[in-house]
Amino acid sequence: MFETVVIATDGSESAGRAVRMALDLADRFDAAVHALYVVDAGELRSSPEVVRAEFEDALEAAGGEALSFVESEADEAAGYEVVTAIREGDPADEIIAYAREVDADVVATGTRGRHGEHAFLLGSVAEAVVRRCPVPVLTVRQLSEEERETDTTPF
Repeated sequence: MFETVVIATDGSESAGRAVRMALDLADRFDAAVHALYVVDAGELRSSPEVVRAEFEDALEAAGGEALSFVESEADEAAGYEVVTAIREGDPADEIIAYAREVDADVVATGTRGRHGEHAFLLGSVAEAVVRRCPVPVLTVRQLSEEERETDTTPF
């Protein structure tokens, strides 16, 4: 049913839970796993020009850390490799394009990313991916502190 799973991550706590759930799904179906981090070109354009290069480097470093987290979780969970990629552009557009490129069967993402504190239901990127992605999208919400204390799932 699922041969290729794409995990869209921004390194946030919400994405971390999505990573673990997506890896469980991939393990159950023996699916290939791709992890994608997108450097938001809009954030870069809106940053002051004098710090833009440093900001881009910092975002790419954060992407590397987010992808390393996926790789370590995959190695720990099932012992298989993850194909990783960093793209630059509009996050939703890049996630959807990447899913098409790798012929994904499902895309997994957290519901709230680094800017999610201001979103009520879904973060803007997650919402755009859900609305426009040609394949199913697994959205995983971040648990509240109280929910984490009583949660018994392994994710």
